[in-house]
Amino acid sequence: MTRPSPDAEAVLTVDHLTMRFGGLVAVGDLSFKARRGDITALIGPNGAGKTTVFNCITGFYKPTEGKLTLAHADGSKHLLERLPNHAVNRIGRVARTFQNIRLFQGMTVLENLLVAQHAPLMRASGMTVLGLLGLPVYRRAEAAAIERAKDWLGRIDLIDRADDPAGDLPYGAQRRLEIARAMCTEPVLLCLDEPAAGLNPRESGELNALLRHIRDAHDTSVLLIEHDMSVVMEISDHVVVLDYGVKIADGTPGEVRADPRVIAAYLGVEDEEVEAVEAEVGLTVTHLEVEA
Repeated sequence: MTRPSPDAEAVLTVDHLTMRFGGLVAVGDLSFKARRGDITALIGPNGAGKTTVFNCITGFYKPTEGKLTLAHADGSKHLLERLPNHAVNRIGRVARTFQNIRLFQGMTVLENLLVAQHAPLMRASGMTVLGLLGLPVYRRAEAAAIERAKDWLGRIDLIDRADDPAGDLPYGAQRRLEIARAMCTEPVLLCLDEPAAGLNPRESGELNALLRHIRDAHDTSVLLIEHDMSVVMEISDHVVVLDYGVKIADGTPGEVRADPRVIAAYLGVEDEEVEAVEAEVGLTVTHLEVEA
């Protein structure tokens, strides 16, 4: 797949997003674009508002102000903030994973991927008991769902574990399964909340390879929250940095890594110390990469 140009169409446009909880402004006047075919990382210190942004994009919260526009490849556009919660995935084609793994631990690995495809199976059944009767239209939909699930199990090296309970998988494999489950919904935008959390270096490498595959081989753009700076710098095409709900940087990984405002935010210094941090940028960037 050809990499998008810098002026490629935005798959997601966030316009002046504000989210208030009473008197608390969790996100303030945030604007950015995620290009189609890119991996865009949303980073920042704890409490920066990253998960709140995800919750607005995926329908868990309705923004206090602002617009969230998702553009499909066919030219259609959807204002996510106007869609009912359940329609963000079905109509907007936005899928999400969470900080804490949310697999069905007692179901098999294969069944977890079939559950993700319940909507097309229900449509094929006519929302009735037709599926129980085994009519051809339902059998075809069921066969397609199983084929898609097995295809993804092959991609994440879990086809041999298809009949095992998901809860028996190692932690890193559960992370990959959760991403595969989201991909079974064929999303336009895949939102991943700290997918590398708790992974060892080998598992992080497997995750990076999977995300590159999703970016390069599918019509799916990736938006991720991540605290592991090695993952962010290695696989991201574009990075947006938040601090206290406000965007402080927006650019390539290299640009963001050298931005004194980003360094200051991660080190916890005050605004007046930014110039001093900038003067020591070479030393501090190394510290940021190791410690963030």
